[in-house]
Amino acid sequence: MHVLVSGASGLIGTALSDHLTHAGHRVTRLVRGGPVEEGTVRWDPARGTLDAAGLAAAGPLDAAVHLAGAGIGDHRWNATRKRAILDSRTSSTELLARTLAGLDPAPEVLVSASAVGVYGDRGDEVLTEASSPGTGFLAEVCRAWEAAAAPASEAGIRTVLLRTGIVLARGGGALAKQLPLFRMGLGGRIGDGTQYRSWITLEDEVAAVVHSLGDRQLAGPVNATAPHPATDAELARALGAALHRPAVLPVPAAALRLALGAEMAQELLLSGQRVLPARLGAAGFTFAQPELEGALRSVVSAP
Repeated sequence: MHVLVSGASGLIGTALSDHLTHAGHRVTRLVRGGPVEEGTVRWDPARGTLDAAGLAAAGPLDAAVHLAGAGIGDHRWNATRKRAILDSRTSSTELLARTLAGLDPAPEVLVSASAVGVYGDRGDEVLTEASSPGTGFLAEVCRAWEAAAAPASEAGIRTVLLRTGIVLARGGGALAKQLPLFRMGLGGRIGDGTQYRSWITLEDEVAAVVHSLGDRQLAGPVNATAPHPATDAELARALGAALHRPAVLPVPAAALRLALGAEMAQELLLSGQRVLPARLGAAGFTFAQPELEGALRSVVSAP
């Protein structure tokens, strides 16, 4: 299988590209800068350019995985940053979807990243792919992000919108930022800790992408989350236990609002979604790490 991957240098993209390569598949990466090497094609979503000729020359594509987008927690939000978060997702997705639709032959499938933020802050409501979108900035971003993939689906490309939760990995993401404090015994719940965290290990995230590439019955929204979401307080306790450290020092909500701004603190850290992977479950997908305690022990002990 020949797979095109955007965001291939990120946490998920790197792991996915390695997995596909080791499994004997061919990976072509979309790159923004640096020299154009074998196995790469140049694009610049901000300028609306993608080397379609280079893509065609790379050979027929069987599939594409789109993972690119500006980090939502890398900088404090203001109007400029929020626009960058939105535009980096919608412009890149629309450009890629439109380019794939124009290829002859077009790939059979596009797996395009989305996030559980599409559901908004829903308390302890159980959410599946059949649930309605929510409200708030991140929900609006996710709706626009998913809609931008329409040119691919309209061209007959099976399009999977992978709504990913918090990816647990030592090498990046939210967990990597928490680990130093928890290792020192200074970790704890965020705010009152009742907000739900829908999580997935990096190993299972990669497996969910691969499953979505191969399962011809999957299209549209697919939740990439483990089957047992946990509250933030439960996550803090499980992480402390995995590290054999206390996890009893809460992070006050007021301090987060002061440090990050009210909107960013509320949407990123003080709200949550209780999301179940209904469609992956129905498709027979098996999670390597379905339980939080075992998942965290596995992640923190990995070499």
